[in-house]
Amino acid sequence: MSSSDTGPAEGAVAAVAPQLRELRRRAALTLEAAARAAGLSPAHLSRLETGQRQPSLPMLLSLARVYGTTVAELLGETAADRDAVVRAADMEPTSAGGWTYYRAGAPGRGMHALRVQVPYGSQGDVVRVHPGEEWLHVLRGRLRLRLADAEHRLTAGDSAHFDSTTPHRIAAQDPDGVELLFVHTLLQSPTAALCLGPAPDLNPGEMP
Repeated sequence: MSSSDTGPAEGAVAAVAPQLRELRRRAALTLEAAARAAGLSPAHLSRLETGQRQPSLPMLLSLARVYGTTVAELLGETAADRDAVVRAADMEPTSAGGWTYYRAGAPGRGMHALRVQVPYGSQGDVVRVHPGEEWLHVLRGRLRLRLADAEHRLTAGDSAHFDSTTPHRIAAQDPDGVELLFVHTLLQSPTAALCLGPAPDLNPGEMP
């Protein structure tokens, strides 16, 4: 695809790079401290800040929590009026790390609501640990959910609600992928980074 074919969703993700460094500095975090809090290596975060790597949705979620903001704000989306209703026609898709997601709630709230499409084999090895809670509901397909040492298989109509401090990862079970409703809580303070602890030894943020 040529640069002229780049759509608004890809452009929004590319626009994240110049904001990441400013947000980190505003939070008074070193590259090493921010990377550790988000479960990334310093080298990987540096590449995100310079635009050499495209962030995946899990990375955007982690960095939003660390910097006390939202994914929508990381992508440069603004909404002065936080309407209670989000119309289907207004849900613009954004792609990140193979996932496609649609904002299903207003930005700047204590919860972040998304409709997420996860392709088969995309980000299934990424393990996340962070403060807060997550709720998900399977709309279509079959989901493999790993919570600590337990693995769960969810189908359309099934839901899960768990503490995000439990190591977790999700993956589509079938080649057709899986579609979810996804809600997570946000800690609206940069000091949330202090609660996250060291990065896991497997460096889940380092992906090909």
